[in-house]
Amino acid sequence: MAFKAGQIDGVKVTPLKRFKDKRGWLVETFRHDELETEYFPTMGYSSETLPGLSRGPHEHVDQADLFVFMGPGTFRMWLWDNRSLSKTYENKWVFEGGDENPISVLVPKGVVHAYKNVSSFPAMVHNFPNQLYAGKNKKEPVDEIRHEDDPNTIYQLN
Repeated sequence: MAFKAGQIDGVKVTPLKRFKDKRGWLVETFRHDELETEYFPTMGYSSETLPGLSRGPHEHVDQADLFVFMGPGTFRMWLWDNRSLSKTYENKWVFEGGDENPISVLVPKGVVHAYKNVSSFPAMVHNFPNQLYAGKNKKEPVDEIRHEDDPNTIYQLN
């Protein structure tokens, strides 16, 4: 499969605004009045990624992710449209977000995604998915197809 560069239908990249005052700053990471109901977060988590390391590529069958890249650090994100019925099927979209470009990224189910810390120090990502990890009480299978475990995957971070 040969991917072509382009945006991906259903992926929403939203610039985030820092509201600054003498105490520091505040960022609204998501608002229900700006999300379709199907994407309302069910949980939230934060993760640290070490310099030069990546998470993914992987995809979800039912879960959508709402990533927030606002620092510290900067990430490069890769998205591949793996949905055969999508009008942007086989598109690949690469962009960066973080300290200098705070953004949220809504990734619908079926879109393969990965991100890499391109900073020289540990960086933070926040995610607000619309599904519980491993279901209620963590008793269900994890909704994740892990392409990063395949050394021959077509989803390459380049």
